[in-house]
Amino acid sequence: MTAYVSHTTIDCSNAYELSEWWKPVLGYRDIPGDPNLPGHEECMIEDPETGHRLLFIEVPDRKGVKNRVHLDLRPRAASRDEELARLLAHGATQVADHRGKYGPGSGWVVLADPEGNEFCILRSEAEVAAGEQPSD
Repeated sequence: MTAYVSHTTIDCSNAYELSEWWKPVLGYRDIPGDPNLPGHEECMIEDPETGHRLLFIEVPDRKGVKNRVHLDLRPRAASRDEELARLLAHGATQVADHRGKYGPGSGWVVLADPEGNEFCILRSEAEVAAGEQPSD
C-alpha cells in the first residue's frame, strides 16, 4: 500500500488574500459549493482540469527562511519569459534568476508570492520540446 498527496498546504498570515492571489496565477478556482471568504482561516482552491488542490492555512509565525518545499510552475501556453512578465505584473517578486545556468535556453526564475513563499517558473513544455534557446 502507498499514500497519495491529497493537496498541498501553504502556511500564511492571510489565507483568503493569498488564495485570491494564487487563483489567477494558476487558473484555479474555489471548491464548488465551498467558497472562500474574507476572514476564513483556511481557504482551498483547485485546478478545474486536474483536480489538484492548494490549501492556505493561517499560522501565527512569519516565514523566516527559504522554503524547503516549493512549487515549480510550467506555463500552459506562454513561454517562460512571457509567464515571468505576467507574474511580475501580478505582484510576484523576483528572488533569483537561473536562466542559462545549464547552457543557452535552460534554467528557471525563482519568484516569491506576496507573503514571501518561493516558487519557480520553468520553460514551457513546447519550449523544451522545440529546444528553443531564448536570450538569457
